[in-house]
This record gives sequence, C-alpha cells and structure tokens, in this order.
Amino acid sequence: MPKFRTAFYPGSFDPVTNGHLDVLRHAARLADRLLVAIGVHPGKQPLFSADERKAMLAEVCAPVTAETGCDIAVVTFDDLVINAARRHEASLLIRGLRDGTDLDYEMQMSGMNAVMEPEILTVFLPASPLVRPITATLVRQIAAMRGDISAFVPAAVAARLKMKFA
Repeated sequence: MPKFRTAFYPGSFDPVTNGHLDVLRHAARLADRLLVAIGVHPGKQPLFSADERKAMLAEVCAPVTAETGCDIAVVTFDDLVINAARRHEASLLIRGLRDGTDLDYEMQMSGMNAVMEPEILTVFLPASPLVRPITATLVRQIAAMRGDISAFVPAAVAARLKMKFA
C-alpha cells in the first residue's frame, strides 16, 4: 500500500499569482494532501492580511482539488518553515523555482533544512515558462499603478487587487 504523503508549500502569497498556482498544480500531483502555508511575520507589512490571503488561496485552490483529487488546505505559520512542516507531519517541502537565482537560494535553504529535519525532503518544482517572470512584488507594483494584471493572477485575485488600490 502506498504511503500517505503530505506536502507543505510555504510562501507569503501576497497576493497569490499564476506562478504560485502553477507550482501548486504540480505539487498536487505529488501528494495526497497539500498544505499551502502562508508565512506570517510580524516585521513585514503585507498588502493583504493573512485572512484575506487564506480566502484568496481557498478560492483558487478549489478547482485544483477538483481536477487532481489532492486534499488541499490553507494554513498559516509564524516560525521556521521546517518547524511548521514538521508540526503538520509533512514529508515533502515544496519550493518553486523560476530561475538560477531562485535555485542558488533554495539550495542553501534545502541544505539547512535537511540538517534540522532530515526526514522532510525538499522538492524543487520549476515554474512553467509562461509564468516564470511573475513575482508577487511586481504584481503589487503594477496593480498600484493601475496596470493590467489579468495575465499574472487569477481573476478573483485581480478583482481584490483592484479594490485594494481603488
């Protein structure tokens, strides 16, 4: 009988982008349960509250659950990613990669995490070519300047961004 796999996909998701959704779709094919984990850090001032980000993620994850059969839940954490993954009994830590810069950083983090928790395997998932240039930071900047973000975020997220900057 196959082992039940829980994957932990951490990020700020401020806001969730089509790039995040791309990685999430790939991750859902690897796990029975996928925890999309919103990092909450007191020193950072996100555009959207943790509750707003949870609501957006729950909305955009529902179709992925329907198409993959993976149980997807949205959680928050305010400590080390590896500690949160351990607490949620994850065996996989999902990290999306856009380019070589991401790879260099993520390789360092993966090595440190492997020392702290050798039982959790970091899995790198490359973003699909069409979404590689998308960053939440650029999406926020474009939205703040009233630019068209429809190619970069799900429609529900675009609507929330427009309301935020109205």
